[in-house]
Amino acid sequence: MSKRKKFIFTSVALTLGFLLVQLVEDQYRLLGISGLTVLSVVLFSWSLKDGLGRNATLYSLILPPMFTIGVGLFWFLLPSSMFTRVPVLIFYWLGVYSLCLTSNIFTVAAIRTIALARAAKGVGFVLTLITSFLVFDAIFSIKADIFLHVASVMFVSFLLFVQGFWSSDLSKEFRLEINALSGVSAYLVGQIAAILYFWPVTVVVGSIFITAAIYIFLGLGQSYIEDRLFRQTVKDYVMLGVLVFSAMLFVTRWGG
Repeated sequence: MSKRKKFIFTSVALTLGFLLVQLVEDQYRLLGISGLTVLSVVLFSWSLKDGLGRNATLYSLILPPMFTIGVGLFWFLLPSSMFTRVPVLIFYWLGVYSLCLTSNIFTVAAIRTIALARAAKGVGFVLTLITSFLVFDAIFSIKADIFLHVASVMFVSFLLFVQGFWSSDLSKEFRLEINALSGVSAYLVGQIAAILYFWPVTVVVGSIFITAAIYIFLGLGQSYIEDRLFRQTVKDYVMLGVLVFSAMLFVTRWGG
């Protein structure tokens, strides 16, 4: 079977699985999403097996299951209606197929230079931000105690940063620099999440602000890895952070 047929099969199979999960009773849906997440790892491993190895190319398997978890948990927050289910299914299918293409490009680019690598990095960056918002929206909605809340945000952030930074490096070796940069970035995002835990913001606003933090740290980290971290680049990201923070202050409901 050709790679393209594998990608089509993977995206269709996961989308049908996602549809079946929504048809089961509510108490079993979380278990169904967990099973679908595992299935996404299996199918992506099968689809990308030609480029995968016991090396850093395994980072390409991080985003697909996280995207599945994000869309699956976000589904719980939506009203049960055909007007929401059909668009979400289409969105999930497009996301999975896009992940198949970008992950394939990453694994190939880790072996040899290809022209599509830069375009794939852009698509991967956007999919990382989408996944970030969906997962963090679910985490903020759960409203767990602060320690579990911050730990969850840091864990998810670390995974997102690892695969995001690797997509700029595309080395087959596990690099300590990538892990260290991911750890520091995830720690900083975790501290922001701790502050927002006591901040009177809505779930959506909090999720958007954390996603903006991911955007800033991921963008700065990728620029650093690619030796493009110029003073103007830092200024642009800092200015964006100030604008997002100002907007959050404006929409915060002070005084309960």
